[in-house]
Amino acid sequence: MGELNIKDEALIGNARRLAEQFGTSVTGAMRAAVDAMLAEQDREKFARHEAQARAIRDIVESASRLFPPGSASDHSEVYDEHGLPK
Repeated sequence: MGELNIKDEALIGNARRLAEQFGTSVTGAMRAAVDAMLAEQDREKFARHEAQARAIRDIVESASRLFPPGSASDHSEVYDEHGLPK
């Protein structure tokens, strides 16, 4: 894989500080920082998907209350055993 050529002095300084705090190399500190950011993004994405799934389940539950008791999704109350309208 290729190399990075970072010309941002502030970033280089922060990477060195982070490496000192972690007791690791600058590469190790950068790896840890990138991994942490990616993990956070994954957690946020999972949380968004969970919220969307929860919202869909809430809609399904709410809509299911609109159907009369005993109704079936196979439409057997409307069609006979040959698939013709009753």
